[in-house]
Order: sequence, then C-alpha cells, then structure tokens
Amino acid sequence: MKLATQLIPITLAVAGAFSLASEAHAQQAAPSSDDAQAQERMDTVTVSARRREERLQDVPLAVTAFSAKALERANIQNLADLQERVPNLTVYASRGTNTTLTAFIRGVGQADPVWGVDPGVGIYFDDVYMARPQGALLDVFDVQRIEVLRGPQGTLYGKNTIGGAIKYISRPLARENTASAEVGLGNYHQRNFKAAFNVANENGTWRARLAAAKLDRDGFGRNTFNGEQVSDQDSTAARISVGYFPQEIPLTVVLSLDATDDKSGVRGFQRMGVSAFDPLRRPASTSAYDIQSGMPGNNFTHNRGGSLVANYTLSNDWSLKAIAAKRRSTSEQTIDFDGLPQPIADVFGDSHDDQKSLELQASYSGDYGAGVIGLYRFEGTAGGGIYNNFLGRQFTAAVSTVETDSTALYTDWTWPLGQLWSLNAGVRHTREEKRAIVLNRAFADVGFTRPIQTAADFDKSLSVSNTSPKLSLRYQASSTTNLYGNVSRGFKSGGYNVRANNLVVPDSARPYRDETLDALEVGLKYAKPDDTLDVNVALFYNRYKDIQLSVFTSYVQPGGLPGFYGDFTNAGKATVKGAEFEFSWRPNRQWDVNGFVALLSAGYGEFLSGGQNIASTQRFSNTPSRQVGLNLTRTDRNVLGGTLRSLVGFGYRSKVYPTTDLSEVLAQGGYSLWTAGVVWEGMKNWTFSLHGSNLGNKRYRTDGYNIPALYILDGFYGPPRQVIAKAGYKF
Repeated sequence: MKLATQLIPITLAVAGAFSLASEAHAQQAAPSSDDAQAQERMDTVTVSARRREERLQDVPLAVTAFSAKALERANIQNLADLQERVPNLTVYASRGTNTTLTAFIRGVGQADPVWGVDPGVGIYFDDVYMARPQGALLDVFDVQRIEVLRGPQGTLYGKNTIGGAIKYISRPLARENTASAEVGLGNYHQRNFKAAFNVANENGTWRARLAAAKLDRDGFGRNTFNGEQVSDQDSTAARISVGYFPQEIPLTVVLSLDATDDKSGVRGFQRMGVSAFDPLRRPASTSAYDIQSGMPGNNFTHNRGGSLVANYTLSNDWSLKAIAAKRRSTSEQTIDFDGLPQPIADVFGDSHDDQKSLELQASYSGDYGAGVIGLYRFEGTAGGGIYNNFLGRQFTAAVSTVETDSTALYTDWTWPLGQLWSLNAGVRHTREEKRAIVLNRAFADVGFTRPIQTAADFDKSLSVSNTSPKLSLRYQASSTTNLYGNVSRGFKSGGYNVRANNLVVPDSARPYRDETLDALEVGLKYAKPDDTLDVNVALFYNRYKDIQLSVFTSYVQPGGLPGFYGDFTNAGKATVKGAEFEFSWRPNRQWDVNGFVALLSAGYGEFLSGGQNIASTQRFSNTPSRQVGLNLTRTDRNVLGGTLRSLVGFGYRSKVYPTTDLSEVLAQGGYSLWTAGVVWEGMKNWTFSLHGSNLGNKRYRTDGYNIPALYILDGFYGPPRQVIAKAGYKF
C-alpha cells in the first residue's frame, strides 16, 4: 500500500497539469484548415473490454490495445511477442512445448499447463473462452486487434480471469471483395505464408472470409543423439467465416470455423548440472537449445473450433446477442527431463479437451446509460495421461479426466451522474461442478501393461459458488482528462490434483480451493485534442488469497529409488501492488514514440509449509519488479513512391524466478532486448519489410526444471536473434 500511497499525489499532480494544459490549448487559436489537413492523427483505438465498443481512453480500466496496423508494423508473430509491449505482462511458450501458453499479469497466472488446472489469465478468441493453455499461444494473422485487460475481470469475463484477459479479435467480414497475401523468409530457414480472401454479394447480404497461415522454421538447436531438430516450427492454421446480413430485418448471423495443426518438434533446453545417473558424467551443456535425448521428438497439438454468433437489434436502445461455441483439442508431447540418451527421467504425455459454451446477452445503450445482462453456460471435459520412465526401473502413469459444468449470471451497467461523473457497477454469480476421475499407478514394465501398485484411485466431485462484484467511478476532469477508481473481485477455480499420490502425500486426493483476488485500482487517462499524445497511469493494490501453486517435490522411495511428485496446493495470502505508466506521443508528422514503465511489488503474508509460515523466504514466480518498454518510429513519405517507416524497440525486465522452487541457478537476472525494422508501404498496395528481434542475441531463461532427487536442472530459453524479410500485397 505504501507504493500506491506515494504515487497517488503524483497521479493527481499529473492530472492537474494535463487539465491546465488542455485549457491553455483550448484558448489558443485554432489551426488553419491546411494545417489540420496536414496533421496526420494517431489511430483512434476502439476496444470491447466492457462488452461494447468504446474509445480506449474512455474505458475506466487498465487496457493496452493493438490495431491490425500496429501489430503488422511491429512484427508481432504470436502472443508471446506482446511481452515487451504491455506493462506487467509475462507470456511465453511453456516448458517442453511450443504452442502451450504460460501467461501472468500483475503477478497472477498459472505456470502448470496440465489438464484440469485452470489458467489465471483468460484467453478469448473472438469472444469465445479458451479453457486450456494447449494451443493458446495463438499465431497472429488476419487480426483486427488484440486487447490486454489487466486486473481481475470476474464480472464480465468470469472465472479464471483473476489476473486479466487477452482478447484476440479476428478481422470481421467486409461488404466488398478483398484479398491479401504475405510471404516471409528469414534465418533458421523461416518460411511464412499468410493469405486472406473476403467475398460478398452485391448488396453485402451474404459475406464469407477465408484466412490461412503456414509457418515453418528450422530448429534453434538439435538433438545431437539422433540428429532431429528441436525448437523448430511447423504450424498450419486456417479460419473460415460465413455471414448473413439481411437488409430487411436488424439481424446478423455469423458462423465461424477454425483449425490449427502444430507439428513442431520438442523444445530444446540447457542441462545446467551433472547427473549422478549418467555413466559418462557429462558436464553441463553450453548450448541453450541442444540436447542429447534418447526419446523421439513426438510433439503435436491439434485445435478445432466453431462458433455461431447472432445479433438482433430490438430498438434504438436494446440489442440481443447469442454466442454458441464448441472447441476440441488433442496433443502429445515427449519430455526428456534429463536430456540424455539414458532413460533417467523420460516422460510421455497426451491430453484432450472438449468444451461447449453458450452466452446470451441483452445490451442497452441510451439516455439512461449503458449496460449488459448475460447468462453463460460452459461444459468441458479435459483428460489425458502422463507416463514416466525413471532410470529404466520405475514406471508410473497418471491417467485422469476432469469434467466441468459451470453456469453464471452477470450484469454490468454504467450510469451518468451529471455531466462530469459516471458510475459503473457490475456483479457476476458463478456456480460450478467439477468431477475428477483419477487413477495413478506404478507398473512393472516399460509398456505400462502390468500394474503393481496404486498411488491414487478416486472419483470425486466438487461444488463451488462465487460472487464477483465490481464498482467503478469515473470523473471527467476536463475535455482531455479522465480520472477513475474501481474495486473488483476475481476468482480462479479450484479442483483436484491429477498427479495425486496418496502414498507420498496422504492428503493429495483432497481438493485445492479457489483463488480469490480483491483489487483496488485508480487511474488517469489523458488524450490531447489533436490526438498527438495519449497518457495512461494506473495504480493498483491487490489482496490475493488461497494462491494455487504447483511444486515438484523430490523424495526417496522405500526401495531407495529416487522419485518426484507434482504437488498442487494453496499457498496462503499475499499482497500485490504496483504502478503502470503508458504513453503514445507524436511530436510531429515524422516521429512516433510510445512506451511504458511498470513497477510491481508482490509479497506473501502467509505461506504454510509443514505447519510453518515460511512467507518471508518465498517469492512470486514469473513476476519482475520492474519493466520498461520504448518504441520509436520514424516516417518518411515519398520514398520511392511510398512511405518508409523505420522502427526501433527496447524492452527491459528485472530479475525473475521462473519456477516456484526459487532456484537461484534457474533465476533469470535483469536483461534487455532490442528489436528493429524497416517497413515500406507502397501506393499500389505493396508492402515490403525487414525485421529483427533479439538483436543482441541475448540468452534469457523463461522456464526450467529443478528436481534434485534425479539430478535434473534444466533451463528453457527464449528465441535467439531472428531476422525476417516480408512482402505483402492487398487486392
């Protein structure tokens, strides 16, 4: 709270300065029409963070949004590329896989991607919730915008958005016939192809759109034992939408289907220690990606989804919306924890997920304000198996299914209180049933056909109920400056540990509780009248309870064989507080400057382990205390008949503990990343660009494994320096 208290006077001072500046600006003579025409304004970003279209600067919420042009010019290839452009956001590919997402916002997330464990940051694809992280590291193509909502979004977006939400919004159906294509070539034999086609009949009643992407890249490293590539890319994605827009009735209906197939190889990593079970006692590796695994590189994820969205306008004030969706995913991975030819800790996993959802909304926008009333239904089944081969002598398998049935009622309304004030209030009530069917056994053979011991065998159900309120007050200090304050609550669903081992931890078959987070946020949003400067400031203070943590615990079995157990437990209580400053500035028609500074302090107040409170020795994972981002763009017109844009980007993150065991060896110290690019936009629909990321070729860890009983210490790293040249044409 001290940090927030210290920064509130600064926020008020900034608000006053902006208010006075805007009044002085209003008293100045208006620019001539020629000057006004010459002044090229910044894009006005519209967001749907509150389930309705609004100007970003009018939303009393910490939101960062990227338009299609901004994403294209910044060379944003997937959601992980947003990490250096959004305050207090951590997002990367999970350890061992290429398309499974790990996301944290303001210290809240979920690092364990096992099925049945809910994320702390919600991913929404065209307003459809993606319940599982497998395949959620979405590639960016044919997109309209991406929004990152920071802080709990429990009222409008429900459970598992306790840290925030990331909204991926694809390009809508157009009234005219259009097409686009892009080819990209880069180092590591990167070969990208993206295309989109939009067709419509003469009056736009019927419309259809097809978009596809094929992304291939050689590996950052190799498996030197069998010659296979690791950390490569082999991804294919496609989306098709068909819409009916009748002119005689106020109705729109859009059917969308999407599919993604990722066949990339396993992720490479660095062995950071010497294994006592390695007969050759090979030293720690020096490469960030090369491994010497004796396992095949099987690794794939298949995602399929479909949605039907209908909008009906009842009157000038009221409209109805229905979103029915179904999604399915399957994946397989091999994870060689030791990275050596010997079967020291070889793990094979498969998972599948089926989800169905239905959302009904009634929206109002009129003289008495704006709001929405909604009903949300979700049914999902997630399951799979984890098959462990330890030292070629111990074989265990954890096979389980988790069924989820969830119903929520919600409402969110904004009322004007005079000309300068507005009040926003909302509440969501959720009831959820979870059923876990778990069978974890030890086997006598590597084929997992002869069980010899049962570690867990149960079929249990859990019922939870949660009410998440929100209250927000907005004050228009001037025509350019808005101040707001809000209090809100979010929760992350509890459940059962699918890796339960009653022989090691007798209580492991008991459910872990829901997480809850109560948040206070105050902020300022300023937009200069000529759209040349936007400034957003947010201060927040969160009380975080029943924090869910996944911890790998080593142990020695009665026969002397080492083992490890994936425990899942509630840690206790914590406070998370911080400040975020974002700006976008165009001093003239040639230069654009945007960036942010983020500060965060997260500390446990209670962390019970073995009956003792060890909060003073614990730290949050995936939570840097300081982040800085800065991006400069220079625009030169009439260059070879087009517009030339030169871009430079810088990002800094302070020390991070990527794993809950807080290993100092795996901890990543503060580091900086540089990006640069040149984009030429021709007058005849051509675009050529050259981009480079991680120009300093910085080695930085994003994740790791630390299992002392098996002498496993691995570090997973972010991508090395990459360069790509692209050519695009729009018809």
